[in-house]
Order: sequence, then structure tokens, then C-alpha cells
Amino acid sequence: MRPTAVAASSGHRWREDPFLRWRLATYATLLVGSAVAWWFTVARTRGMDMTMGPGGPVFFMVTWVVMMAAMMFPSVAPMVATYVSIQRGRRARALPAAPAGSAFFVAGYLVAWSSAGLLCYLLLRAGQVVAGDSRFWQEDGRWVSAGVLALAAAYELTPAKYACLRRCRGPVAFVVEHWRDGRLGALRMGAVHGLWCVGCCWGLMAALVALGLMSLGWMAVVALLIAVEKLVPRPRWATGSVAALLALAAVVVAVG
Repeated sequence: MRPTAVAASSGHRWREDPFLRWRLATYATLLVGSAVAWWFTVARTRGMDMTMGPGGPVFFMVTWVVMMAAMMFPSVAPMVATYVSIQRGRRARALPAAPAGSAFFVAGYLVAWSSAGLLCYLLLRAGQVVAGDSRFWQEDGRWVSAGVLALAAAYELTPAKYACLRRCRGPVAFVVEHWRDGRLGALRMGAVHGLWCVGCCWGLMAALVALGLMSLGWMAVVALLIAVEKLVPRPRWATGSVAALLALAAVVVAVG
């Protein structure tokens, strides 16, 4: 195809989709935010003993929120971009459209994951109390880790998992169904989506805790698995593959 034809095709695409540039800007912003969060996580965990306990609540929650931004922003980008497109469409028709609504949507999403992080912290602390040792994840603790991985693998094959994943993979349907005006409405929408996302991904996050919460390598692996489940065309194939990988990890941890 000649350059002039390519340029004409590109221009036609821009005219047909006037919000494409806004969606692309949203993707770019979230990917940059994810990269910054990864950088901060690397700096925060450098030199740490990965077998340590969760630390203090403030340290844990700040680290958790940054980790969620690093891991989840790429896979949540389609949902936020859809919200932005609908916002721009409403603004073009002189309908109510909250200023900075996308920022409030993302904030609500992080609030939902912060609630999950608080629950995770309390469970880790309870485990320390029961085990009586800040290094309870070592030695016989491998059986606990293997059990968590096996549970995460089993959850991947449940109807509950697929119901949550279906909502995460349908951005247009979700935004239309849960639309609320205003910045508080955007915050609520982000929180609701975040709760569906927690329901979809809690097994993988539990697996991350079992494998090493502060391990950058395992963080990257789990983030990749989450993105695969949410973005590839065949979700049941994706969840089945993830379940098999988790089951294999459970066996390796148990016999190791």
C-alpha cells in the first residue's frame, strides 16, 4: 500500500473513532504509572529478606498499594479507557461528565485492592501468632504454601472465578451497567470493578503470598498470568492453563 493510502486510511480511522486518541492516552498513562510503581517497588524491596514477615501495617499497606498499581494497571487499562471514551462522548453531547473522573475511577479500584491488602495483612499476622515465629513460611511452612497454591489452582476452575473474570473482560457492559454520574460515582464504579477484580484474582494473589510476597520475580509472573487471563481471546483456555501451572507449583513446593 502506498504511503498516501496508509495516511488516508489512518485519517479515516481517526474520524470514525474520535475517542481513539483519548483511549491511547489512557493506556499510556497507566503503563507509565505501572512502570513508576515497579521502579518504586524495586527500590523499596532492595536488600530485604524475602522470608521476613509483613512488617508494620503502614509499611505493608503502602507497599501493597504500590505493588497493585505495578501489577494491575496494565490489565485494568481497557476498562479505564472505556470509561474515558464514554466520558468524552457524554461531554460531546453536553451531558454531565465529571472532571478527572478517570482518576477517581482508578482511585476507587485501588481502594478495593487496599481492602484486600488489609485482609491479607491480618491473615499474615494471624499466621505469625499461630506459628509463634516470624519465619513461619519456612521449613514445615512449605506445606501451608503448597496448600495455598493447590487452593488457588482449584479456584481457577470454579464458576465463581469465571463469573468474576467475565465482568473484568467486558468493559463496555460493565461501564454501561454500573454508570454513575460525578466524581463520587466514578469512585464507586472503580471500587465495584475493583471488587470484581479481587474476586477474579484473589487466588493468584494468595499464590504470590505463598511463593514470596516481596519477590519481584514472582510478582512479574503473577502479573503476567493476570494479564493473560483478562486479555487473551480464549478465557477458559487461559484459566485452565493457569490452574495447571499453579497445581504444578504446589507439587514442586510440597516435594521441595
